Amino acid sequence: MRKYTPKDNVQAKAYYTDRFWVAPRVPREEVEEGTHFAEVVAALGSLAKEAHIEIGQLVIHINAGENFQVIKMLKEQCGYAQCSEQSAVDYLAKEGEFELFYQLLNVHEAKRVRVVCRIKKDEAIESIVPLFKSANFAEREMFDMFGIRVNNHPFLKRIIMPDDWEGHPLLKTYPLQGDEFASWYEVDKIFGKEYRDIIGPENRDPARIDRYDTKRFSRIGYEVPFGADISGGETEQPIEYSETFMVNYNKSSKQLDERK
Repeated sequence: MRKYTPKDNVQAKAYYTDRFWVAPRVPREEVEEGTHFAEVVAALGSLAKEAHIEIGQLVIHINAGENFQVIKMLKEQCGYAQCSEQSAVDYLAKEGEFELFYQLLNVHEAKRVRVVCRIKKDEAIESIVPLFKSANFAEREMFDMFGIRVNNHPFLKRIIMPDDWEGHPLLKTYPLQGDEFASWYEVDKIFGKEYRDIIGPENRDPARIDRYDTKRFSRIGYEVPFGADISGGETEQPIEYSETFMVNYNKSSKQLDERK
């Protein structure tokens, strides 16, 4: 079994060095008086802790406990009738919090508002499914990928990973290639733990290629019997082309001439 390396300090490490260019922070602009966004901020009043403009859209920071009230006001009073996106960002290691965001669209004004709030690791957020049916799957995905619980959700279950999966893949402490549980999940599920030594762990690295693995798909021209020893190299076999199934485009043929 592969030795597990703790990933608790992964966010404390530098994400880049001087070799790499670092994109500057998106500039923030003040909300101008007399604009549509100024009316939105005024309608929210004290519910908006902070408000600014980023890339032409309004960003509003609120208290997590007031998310339902704020989004209801934006929908019913400000015309933001579509919730196009909802998710979270993991800042647990650096700041001990998740950042949740809701992306809302006002179709008639062609304006977008992003509502942002913060919660602790073990805190829950109120569901907005009564306001937007589209939030149903988004909140389930947030629960599945980050482990964030959503109060009063009609059916809060995993939506991508299996129900008995351990861990939450979008946490920054989750290994990119999966942990020990992930490497043995399908083997244990299909065959049982007693077959671990026979089958071995799953290969969850899509870039990994083992040329000595004879369980791979056949290589045209270098086919070998299943389980054959190819440590000394494979012998090239002549390729036979079928006139109805496989065409050799490297030489002229009657069928190829007809296609041209």
